Amino acid sequence: MVIFAKNNYMLRFHILLIMIALSLLGCNGTTRKPAASDGVEKQARQLEIPAFSADSAYRYVADQLAFGPRVPGSSAHGKAADWLYGQLRRHADTAMIQQFKARAYNKTIFDGKNIIGSFNPQARKRILLAAHWDSRPYADHDPDPANRRKPIDGANDGASGVGVLLEIARLLHQKPLDPAQGVDIIFFDLEDYGPHQDDPRSGSSEEHWALGSQHWSRNPHVPGYRAQFGILLDMVGAPNAIFPREYFSQQYASWVLDKVWRTAQRMGYDYKFINKPGAPISDDHLPVNQIAGIPMINIIHLDPNSSNGTFYEYWHTLGDNLSQIDPKTLQAVGEVVTKVIYESK
Repeated sequence: MVIFAKNNYMLRFHILLIMIALSLLGCNGTTRKPAASDGVEKQARQLEIPAFSADSAYRYVADQLAFGPRVPGSSAHGKAADWLYGQLRRHADTAMIQQFKARAYNKTIFDGKNIIGSFNPQARKRILLAAHWDSRPYADHDPDPANRRKPIDGANDGASGVGVLLEIARLLHQKPLDPAQGVDIIFFDLEDYGPHQDDPRSGSSEEHWALGSQHWSRNPHVPGYRAQFGILLDMVGAPNAIFPREYFSQQYASWVLDKVWRTAQRMGYDYKFINKPGAPISDDHLPVNQIAGIPMINIIHLDPNSSNGTFYEYWHTLGDNLSQIDPKTLQAVGEVVTKVIYESK
């Protein structure tokens, strides 16, 4: 009796083990992981973020400066436009040049070119990234009066933001986003063709500046275009640059500022993306907010202790050249913006 009871118990035990094993097998005979583990693995794959290269962004800045000052109407401006379009064609799903005519403060009519690249153009959820690619025709804040009618290289003021976005375009091509999320990169033209500081019209109207973004905001490249939010990059390459919360960004898109600044803090870049209010800046993001109705922030180097009282020391001077570009700053901005893009849903 004792032996029979023991064998019966062992039989039931073996049957139980077989039932447990079968329950862990799928119809193809392989072990099936719990659904929760599948979800974690899928999320990990989706959040894999490509590595931003400061060296690549730096080369993109240097390549722009090689054309010479990118002043509207100049040969360098035309050659740079062709090159930028070629870069976006190489990386983006679609690329185009939005040509437009604009009247500058001095009544000169220019043929402007907004250069646009789109990723996942069919996606309804979109993020807008922008920088201006033209450079200032006057070094009107140069310490030497003899230089104040000369055009500037615009290494930091223009080319740095473009360089960061070209590197992000390369990453988006290398590791595409989820098909439900789209990105548009726009290089705005005619941002910096405002009055010379000695001109009596200087400071008289915000509409003298950001002519390319004014045009696009009234005539987007896709009729009825909408984006969840936008990020403008302007002067994002100087050594020891800091980025406070620009005033108009706070007024129109505080939640976007919060999103980006929290990301920077998590990544250890809160010493650059400082949680302090910044000055109000009339820049390309203003028409996008006011005319297009898209919440857009401006990541811009502001320094109230500089000689000009607002921007970094070499703003609108001949000193704004490649020597003022620090790969470490490009890296910080590029990493933060890349992470924001890939984590957005």
